[in-house]
Amino acid sequence: MKSTLKTIALSAVAVSALMGGTAAMAESERYVLVSHAPDSDSWWNTIKNGLALAGEQMNVTVEYRNPPTGDLADMARIIEQAAASNPDGIITTLADMDVLSGPISAAVDAGIDVIIINSGTPEQARSLGALMYVGQPEYDAGFAAGQRAAGDGVSSFLCVNHYISNPASTERCQGFADGLGVDLGNQMIDSGQDPSEILNRVMAYLNSNPDTDAVLTLGPTSADPTILALQQMGLAGDIYFGTFDLGTDIVQGIRDGVIQWGIDQQPFLQAYLPVVVLTNYHRFGVLPGNNINSGPGFVTADALDLVSELAGEYR
Repeated sequence: MKSTLKTIALSAVAVSALMGGTAAMAESERYVLVSHAPDSDSWWNTIKNGLALAGEQMNVTVEYRNPPTGDLADMARIIEQAAASNPDGIITTLADMDVLSGPISAAVDAGIDVIIINSGTPEQARSLGALMYVGQPEYDAGFAAGQRAAGDGVSSFLCVNHYISNPASTERCQGFADGLGVDLGNQMIDSGQDPSEILNRVMAYLNSNPDTDAVLTLGPTSADPTILALQQMGLAGDIYFGTFDLGTDIVQGIRDGVIQWGIDQQPFLQAYLPVVVLTNYHRFGVLPGNNINSGPGFVTADALDLVSELAGEYR
């Protein structure tokens, strides 16, 4: 399957391949990807795999760095350290503009090309001098999900926000509420990232609000404990359940009818494409004329075969 995936990925960037066979060139470009993810968040394995594959295919050196506990002040220091090592480019998330704008702007001012991925917005990326933004427009994704749920008869919901300090997370919940045509109000909870706490807080909310039509989670960190909570409450398969992102348990939940859909922001592309873009920019001076939306796409039970085979690895 890996060889097949490589063929697909190469086809997707055929234009890049035609620009002189970059994979065959002996170059020494080095790119550092810095994420805000703690070591415990397995969702980022797909990012790491996309980064590694792009480095192999483009024949460049790639490095992945992150704050082990997810501490954003630590992430800011990692960006500073990465810039001090004089890479050809930095690929980074923008989980908090206030904390991270300084070191990112300093890297740009030092002549390092930067691409923002996953978190933040295209507007924020532009304001910091980044070349572009590669990611999912989070509010739009939430809004589309809300419209879909409204069409299925949903009018109230619980949004389980496990990363409430990241504005993109709140945008997902707000977009969902707006898509439904209701106020977000207290329908979003700060669940934290501890699985047992998430389970308990979901159960407490649903016990206090028994007329809740739907649950929205923002990724495996909140989705996996929520699945367990619904099972313990006897609601699995009976309450409408949608989630952002994919993972092994989420895919199984879709297959079992516990989860109606998962929104795939395609994290593989968020790591893979910036390496391709930067390499071709540095070798040939070419650059896409706009930002790249990696999502959203809805994954349902009708299209699970390939997704389930690659879940947690490339999807």
